Amino acid sequence: MKDSANRAAGQPIFATPALGTGEMVALERIEEIRGQLRYYLATGPKRWLGSVRRVLAARAIQGSNTIEGFNVSVEDAVAAVDGGEPSSPSDDDWEAVLGYRRAMTYVLQLAHDEHFEYSDQLLRSLHYMMTEHFLAEASPGLWRSGPIWVHNDATGEVVYEGPEAQLIPSLIGELVRSLGNDGGTPAIVRAAMAHLNLVMIHPFRDGNGRMSRCLQTLVLARERILTPELCSIEEYLGRNTAAYYAVLAEVGRGRWSPQGDARAWVRFCLVAHYVQALSVLRRIRESEKMWLACVDAARAKRLPSRAVAGLFDAALGLTVRNAAYRLAVERSTGEEISKQVATDDLGAMVRAGLLRAHGARRGAFYTMGAPLEEIRATARKDRDRIDPSGLFDATEPLPTLGDLTT
Repeated sequence: MKDSANRAAGQPIFATPALGTGEMVALERIEEIRGQLRYYLATGPKRWLGSVRRVLAARAIQGSNTIEGFNVSVEDAVAAVDGGEPSSPSDDDWEAVLGYRRAMTYVLQLAHDEHFEYSDQLLRSLHYMMTEHFLAEASPGLWRSGPIWVHNDATGEVVYEGPEAQLIPSLIGELVRSLGNDGGTPAIVRAAMAHLNLVMIHPFRDGNGRMSRCLQTLVLARERILTPELCSIEEYLGRNTAAYYAVLAEVGRGRWSPQGDARAWVRFCLVAHYVQALSVLRRIRESEKMWLACVDAARAKRLPSRAVAGLFDAALGLTVRNAAYRLAVERSTGEEISKQVATDDLGAMVRAGLLRAHGARRGAFYTMGAPLEEIRATARKDRDRIDPSGLFDATEPLPTLGDLTT
């Protein structure tokens, strides 16, 4: 215990590595892509953007919770974002998603708080919002009072041991101080280091991974780096969980070792931001094509213009239900429609062949019909998988736009 305390006193938390030429090249490229995205979003009103942003927010929530073994569909994650009801997940899965949504909603609020300050109490409050449902397992809002080990679920092997519980207040205090002093370090790197330090301190009984990813997004949100829905890397982490754990294991070295080199972690996060930024830019462009095609399809079938909102959600790959359709209409047009009007609209879309109906009465839901499948396929036909291998080499050209999926 004394040895651990001495190490903490010598270098309380992981230090930000000096950024070399490769890291600076990567940062410039990420900013270039985000500049394109900012320009694209600022060129005019886009009625479809609200749907895209909520899907991105849902995928971030889904990704972060999947890493911890809480599995929900994209549709249910969207329902959580919308304040709706789940279609199928277990109570624990659903409560985990709701808790994460509560914390991220607060993060969105804090992004614009003129009196904002990082504090240990803020971290504990976010943890409480996130894990309130798991009272016995997580001790919401409280630091752990004993030792903690991280196990490999497949082998049962201990892969990481956190610092002694008595060190947590001082280590968190150092983390909070580092968050309040940027030292000229780019926000993406500061956010990555906040994530690394919180997950390595492992201050809670449960929920440390989710809290660390939430904190990373908060740091970015406070810097006005687009919006959390557009800049979060949680979807990437959820799709690349093995690589995520591997780099944390490499940097963590099995136990609390803040003198270790964090460069591999910073580089991993830069790759994640790069892939995610290209993916979002490509999705935004595809979404515009799909929206315009849905407008044409609705017009050709003499459907009301508000029907485009439902067709577009279906073309995005979402399951459309009566309540979700009403919300989509209100979000895109400002028009509030009754449940009966929504039922009539959805029936008309089915008769037009644009949607497929499933279930009956309260269990009814709708998916894209053949024309929407074609619209989706046409918009996505030029997809390539992103190869970030040349990200840190200024002589390598930028890859073509791609996505996280094949």
